[in-house]
Amino acid sequence: MLTKSRPRVGLTLDAEKPGGYSAYPWYALRANYADAVAQAGGLPLCLPHLPSEAAAMLDAIDALIVTGGAFDVSPALYGVADTHASVTLKAGRTEAEILLLQGAMARRLPVLGICGGMQLLAVALGGTLIQHIPDALPDALPHEQPNPRDEPGHTIRIAPGTHLHQVVGADTMAVNSSHHQAVRDPGRAAVSAVAPDGIIEGIEDRAAGFCIGVQWHPEFLIDPGDARLFAALIAAAA
Repeated sequence: MLTKSRPRVGLTLDAEKPGGYSAYPWYALRANYADAVAQAGGLPLCLPHLPSEAAAMLDAIDALIVTGGAFDVSPALYGVADTHASVTLKAGRTEAEILLLQGAMARRLPVLGICGGMQLLAVALGGTLIQHIPDALPDALPHEQPNPRDEPGHTIRIAPGTHLHQVVGADTMAVNSSHHQAVRDPGRAAVSAVAPDGIIEGIEDRAAGFCIGVQWHPEFLIDPGDARLFAALIAAAA
């Protein structure tokens, strides 16, 4: 039996095509997402791509994490007709995640968007995306870092007075980087962090209690601020 003594944190799953693990379609999630939630005191619960069950799943959780993955948000969702050749879509995943995200925000559940999850959060708040950083900003940092993802790829600057700054308690962080898209216009969200090249690395909805998006992967716990981010999410969920 589930207990309310530990906040229940829903984690969105990735969808994989047949092959490898199974000859049939299957879900995937890196273990460190669940590990980071558990270490912070939460109970991780995985959420499948069942749009018709989105409301029921939201009834069962106290906070939502929209995870990242090797795919992109459809430009059609932010009003752009042209799709860059590098864009990879997972329509079923995005359909399920946008319903979960919109429902969580409507219920004022604590929300954390990670990497692609931050990009989806920006779109949900009326923003737009850069479809391929190397084409849009040729002088940008290598945001798909060449070194392993459990190492930092660059630093970020965190804006004073933001919720993110309050949570991590620092002006800068060392973060990893695994994305070819980025937030262009944050819509109703406020920008809370940027990379040295100006790429947006953090956004937040200041009208919500806890609604933060980060472009890096804090589940790798590279910087002390990463663990503080998960701890703050669990505290808000409690």
